[in-house]
Amino acid sequence: MADGILVVGSVAFDDLETPHGVREGALGGSANYFSASASLFAPIRLVAVVGDDFPEAHLEALEARGVDLKGLERVEGPTFRWKGRYAAEDADAETLDTQLNVFEHFEPKIPADWRSTPIVFLGNIHPRLQLDVLDQIDAPRLVGADTMNFWIDGEREALLEVLARIDLLVINETEARQLAGDDNIFKAADAVRAMGPKILIVKRGAYGALLFHPEGTFFVPAVPLREVIDPTGAGDTFAAGVMGSLAADGAVDLPALRRAVLTGTVMASFACQGFSLDKVMTVERAHVEARLEELLILIRP
Repeated sequence: MADGILVVGSVAFDDLETPHGVREGALGGSANYFSASASLFAPIRLVAVVGDDFPEAHLEALEARGVDLKGLERVEGPTFRWKGRYAAEDADAETLDTQLNVFEHFEPKIPADWRSTPIVFLGNIHPRLQLDVLDQIDAPRLVGADTMNFWIDGEREALLEVLARIDLLVINETEARQLAGDDNIFKAADAVRAMGPKILIVKRGAYGALLFHPEGTFFVPAVPLREVIDPTGAGDTFAAGVMGSLAADGAVDLPALRRAVLTGTVMASFACQGFSLDKVMTVERAHVEARLEELLILIRP
């Protein structure tokens, strides 16, 4: 059986505008996307907070996919809410409104019997919360993390503390350059890896992903899609595919990481094919394997 994964992050409602329509109150949040996706590969332990307005039916659906919700707090008040717009299929999100609500006072509490979970993923939350999680866990085999430009600019000192304590970082190309202070992606990757994580995976959206590792570099193109319905959560779903694949493999060497980046790329493609978690929640392992083979056919000589 694959190693379990502990994920800490946000569970939210998203109000979305894309060229394909509008969706209010869609299910979102970094830990939500991660859990729904990574649960295809390994048992998931979710630590997050929701308000009393969060639908029980969705939690039941996550549990049905093998997500343990013992670490999910339900507190009085409204759930974290984000509103965003995509002007075009290949555009970045424009944030229109953010309401932290119960997430504003979130303090991750790791259940005692979860502290020895072998694989940990720190979703895109305040670096101080990420450090709090790291202080509560016992010698995991692999720690991965995500972050964003807001923390890179505003909480750099705390973020550097996090980077010194993790093994794998997943960020986008703009964030990698911003963190390193260098526009050359190879020099930026060297600088980021010198901060702590020996493994760096750089997401490049429609242009694929780059893996930087002490033993080499690996590139994967994105899965070609005829249309992108909603790219929200694609990055979290990518990270879920990476960490889930590594958990299923039971290894973190370069071959396993290459397979993981391929899997992450495939999972991200599913996320883009429906609003919110609509598509992700219908995906099964057989679908993943079939699309992996399609991608390999495209890139093999």
